[in-house]
Amino acid sequence: MPATITVNENSLWTNRTCLWMCCVVSMANMQYGFDSAAVGALQAMPGFLKVFGYEDPNSPLGYGIDSTVQQLITSLLTLGSFVSALVAGYFGAFFGRREGLWAACALNAVACAIQIGTDSAGVLYFGRLLLGFANGFLVTFSNVYTSEVAPSHLRGIMVALFAYWVNIGSIVGAVVVNYTKDILTKNSYRIPIGCLYIVPTFLAIGLFFVPESPRWLLHKGKTEQARRSLERLRHGATTSEELELEWTEMTKGVEEEKRVATSVSFIDMFRGHDLRRTLLCYGMIACQTASGVWFLIAYATYYYTIAGVTKPFEYSILQSCIAFIGVNVGMYAIKHWVGRRTILIMGAALCGLCQLASAIAATVDSASQTTGKVLVAFTVLFMFFYNGCVGAASYPVATELVSSRLRAWTVGSATALGYVLAWLTGFCSPYFINPEELNWGPKYGYIWFGSNMLCMVFFFFLMPELKNRSLEEIDEIFEAGVPARKFSRYECRIVQDTKNELDAQHQQGKHNGVLVESAEKVT
Repeated sequence: MPATITVNENSLWTNRTCLWMCCVVSMANMQYGFDSAAVGALQAMPGFLKVFGYEDPNSPLGYGIDSTVQQLITSLLTLGSFVSALVAGYFGAFFGRREGLWAACALNAVACAIQIGTDSAGVLYFGRLLLGFANGFLVTFSNVYTSEVAPSHLRGIMVALFAYWVNIGSIVGAVVVNYTKDILTKNSYRIPIGCLYIVPTFLAIGLFFVPESPRWLLHKGKTEQARRSLERLRHGATTSEELELEWTEMTKGVEEEKRVATSVSFIDMFRGHDLRRTLLCYGMIACQTASGVWFLIAYATYYYTIAGVTKPFEYSILQSCIAFIGVNVGMYAIKHWVGRRTILIMGAALCGLCQLASAIAATVDSASQTTGKVLVAFTVLFMFFYNGCVGAASYPVATELVSSRLRAWTVGSATALGYVLAWLTGFCSPYFINPEELNWGPKYGYIWFGSNMLCMVFFFFLMPELKNRSLEEIDEIFEAGVPARKFSRYECRIVQDTKNELDAQHQQGKHNGVLVESAEKVT
């Protein structure tokens, strides 16, 4: 069974030092949420369409936008993120998590300057690609870091800060474009893009106060730095005995990994028991896209507009706010109610039903006001269920599933896979929803209903329950080849071995103390 957790460790407030540091690092994910909400809305703003679109008297906006332009400005960000997420394994293996985030902040600054200063679609595409490079590093390294430094019983909620910050970014992005949408000059889109400087600036400063991951330092042989890093992260949250127990378990886990595999390379992800862990991680990240969330994030405002929904910008803000409430519910559920596996199964089922309801409503009557209201209602419900279930649990599960020595490689490549799938979604969606193409509109939900049902089957049969397990315990269980259904009942040797080792050291210390005392008396 999972190791027993003392009462002192249970409180988020008690672990506030680690929580604060994880909040600073997870802030990186706000960029993706802000950019997705803002750029998706730009496609329905006359100020943006005057420069990168064309006049269209038949459009409610007075302007139209070519589907190719839609595809490229949305999909090039994810394509750039794919490339950098693949490189993250190489970069992280040599330079660490913090340096990866600093590099992303620098790339972000250059990319935003290019997008603000150009009137050319080609240069805009390059800026989007470069911004994608930055986002790939931001997402990968922030989630790897929080997974490695969080206490085992709070890892789910701390890694779920990913979804928390993404939704804060979406809300802020939706609000910003709502106030700039009526500006008919270039400032309508330059202001939202300029806001992308804010988070990297705060992140770059905050990283000076955050220690490097102790597990990464241990793998690099920097034992003293790793110990100091762990002490800073657990400051005020644990007793000296509890800290020593965690430290010993961590060092034993790293030693065992080094004994099993003397090298760390990309191909190791597909060898032995790590192959299973890699495929599960890839499946988890793929299920994010299979839910249909990236389609709604990227095209919600445009989607509402062509469906005849009034006040599409305001509804996009409502959608983001409800999604944020869902994240908070999901984070609470992860900590207090059910395990990750149950949350994922529920999320896939509920998200699929919401997509199905929207598609059926559009099939019955695609042009009525009632259908528009149904569309908004079920899209908002979808965002609540996604963020409260799949969104909140996806990165905690994905980062837990993989081995410590390969975490940056596996999570990076899994994130890259997620970006490829998001890119395909962004690239293909206009063909389905654009009136000039297939003109499916909300009927596109039939496809997402089917993919959500496949996700539910994947979670039910293949996803193990990892709640309250330390990363070292998870390593041991996978090495033992335990089936998914038996994970929660497996008793790990590393926990008891660590306690026995500490007890032996304690007894040896007492014995040495007695010998010293006896020698002093003889003297």
